[in-house]
Amino acid sequence: MPRPWRRRHLGTEADRATFRTLHSASLAAPALRAGLTTESAERSIRHLHDLLGSPALAITDTAGSLAWHGSGQHHEEQCAGLAELTVEAGRTRVFDRHDLPCGAPGCDVRGAIASPLVVDERVVGTLQVFADAPTAGLARATDEVAAWVASQLELAELDASRTRLIEAEVRAMRAQISPHFIYNSLGAIASFVRTDPDRARDLLLEFADFTRYSFRRHGEYTTLAEELRSVERYLLLEQARFGERLQVTLRIAPEVLPVAVPFLCIQPLVENAVRHGLESAEGGGAIRIVARDQDQECVIEVEDDGVGEDPDVVRRALAGDAGLDSVGLGNVDGRLRSTFGDDYGLVVETAPGAGTKVVVRVPKFAPGVHA
Repeated sequence: MPRPWRRRHLGTEADRATFRTLHSASLAAPALRAGLTTESAERSIRHLHDLLGSPALAITDTAGSLAWHGSGQHHEEQCAGLAELTVEAGRTRVFDRHDLPCGAPGCDVRGAIASPLVVDERVVGTLQVFADAPTAGLARATDEVAAWVASQLELAELDASRTRLIEAEVRAMRAQISPHFIYNSLGAIASFVRTDPDRARDLLLEFADFTRYSFRRHGEYTTLAEELRSVERYLLLEQARFGERLQVTLRIAPEVLPVAVPFLCIQPLVENAVRHGLESAEGGGAIRIVARDQDQECVIEVEDDGVGEDPDVVRRALAGDAGLDSVGLGNVDGRLRSTFGDDYGLVVETAPGAGTKVVVRVPKFAPGVHA
């Protein structure tokens, strides 16, 4: 007969205290990763209060209180003064009942400890702990929690910097979309207005959709399906100009279409293939685009049978050499590495006279990457 299951306490009281501390910290972290605002302070302060167990806790910026939790809220109006003195000192300050005058009977706030929140060597606010009699142990705990809060705010600043960098890189990518392509596309559309007005209208709609997608203002990521749809529009417009000189083959596995990829990461590679691979090739040429499922990854290949390139020039382009006439190889490579890690940079196979193949690998699922 099996022995009945009995609930047992797991670990010692110290183990359980550690778990409670980590749990409270994990609950506060998501709000703090949004930066130091009234909303993030209000969402995180209860969990930070649980960490310290004092009568009351306040979070301030350099000007005044952002959030208060606990008893003695009539002291919140004094937070701005405590923050000013702490920011001026640049270190933890301890305040006694003379600094916190109070006429409320039975109030259990008679002192405070204020620690600066330092982000990137700047004091951006304070963590203020209120108690009856601040102790050395509470001061040390306040310091530790303030340092942890500052580390979360620093991560928020890094996230914001990364977002600004990616936005700048996408703006640079848009700026490199060839003006010649725009002029040539409009010229090709104009040439069909009299001879084939239906085709001219269809091409004009494709051009409008292409530019709308390329210059959209939201989202770092898109689906591979959306990116390839933009590529198809681009190639339709180029085929209107080149005619039979440009042959296109697409082989796309349906299961990889929902994969999230950085915005404008495939279209520039195709534009490179047309500009550098085929425009200068006698008789035109062919472009092959393949997207396939490979275990936990999606592999995209853009290949042309054009004039090829010197591998040293490609290495300089991937390194971001601004002097080269290349549509964003370095930009695309950098954004792929920034998003997925250094294992996911572009792989370029080329040589003079041998055409060019660019291989893009992306994980089918990556934390934080959603279209």
